[in-house]
Amino acid sequence: MTVHLLGTGAARSDAHRTTTMLAIESGGRLVLVDCGGDALQRMLACGLDVASLDALVVTHEHPDHIAGFPLLIERLWLHERAAPLPIVGNAAALAQARRSWEAFDTSGWTGLFAFDWRQLPDGEGALAWEDARLRITASPVVHGPPTHGLRIEERGTGRVAAYSCDTEPCDAVAALARGADLLVHEATGAFKGHSSAAQAAAVAARAGARRCVLVHLPPGLTDDDLDEARATFADVRVGVEGEAVAV
Repeated sequence: MTVHLLGTGAARSDAHRTTTMLAIESGGRLVLVDCGGDALQRMLACGLDVASLDALVVTHEHPDHIAGFPLLIERLWLHERAAPLPIVGNAAALAQARRSWEAFDTSGWTGLFAFDWRQLPDGEGALAWEDARLRITASPVVHGPPTHGLRIEERGTGRVAAYSCDTEPCDAVAALARGADLLVHEATGAFKGHSSAAQAAAVAARAGARRCVLVHLPPGLTDDDLDEARATFADVRVGVEGEAVAV
């Protein structure tokens, strides 16, 4: 399993970073997590086959996680996608995706594939996606609007990755990342609805994760700023735009 860091920035970040988006790849299967920017362009830049996209998971309704939804759909259509696209998320996130799509007149678009809207069940550990290669579960985290973090399990290998999404340090992320080979955790800063790098490292240590890669990065944060974080959890680093992280 590989986690592709299609984007690693917060809503306000450095010039070389776009909004945080992930692509989970396993055995030719591909799941996209969030689409705040031009997700399809980033997939192509990472050498991914956009025809293999199985599903989109939207973690919450904020623009830097969902504003690129209409562009993603347009570009998939232009790439001649025919299969319905499963779109998974909580009720608020799906409603925002629908509103952003309905802002455009697409009545003249012929051959547009169908949308398969799938609302996440309530509660922790809800099944978000399952196929022959991956099993993804989701739990509410502590942000502003309803927001979900993810646990991604690869069938056969037992490899596990977790994604905090936007959140304050919380029990739910520690549970999602318990024993994970990789925790992808936000590091926007220590304020309401978000976490600092040091707080992310503490969650990784508490969860017993093997590695932690930081995303949703504020301007200027580099590996040189992680001394406090590494005092708690040694294997933590800043994510690189376009990086493919083997789990």
